[in-house]
Amino acid sequence: MPQSKPGNYVGADPYTLTVYDDIMTTRGIDDVNNFWKHIANHPLTLKRAWENVKEAMAPGALDSLTKEMILWQ
Repeated sequence: MPQSKPGNYVGADPYTLTVYDDIMTTRGIDDVNNFWKHIANHPLTLKRAWENVKEAMAPGALDSLTKEMILWQ
């Protein structure tokens, strides 16, 4: 079965870098995890997935830990 290679920050196209930067800024992290690196092989999917997660994790009725447990189950 084919496997994707993770897309690293160094050498990524500007579109992907913009999404990586937003992920790192929003989550307060120094590097994106492998989930994001692998879907970065298709930058439009990366952007769409991040926008969906970002919207779901916005402040609301549920606390962020509960949202993460539901989102990543």
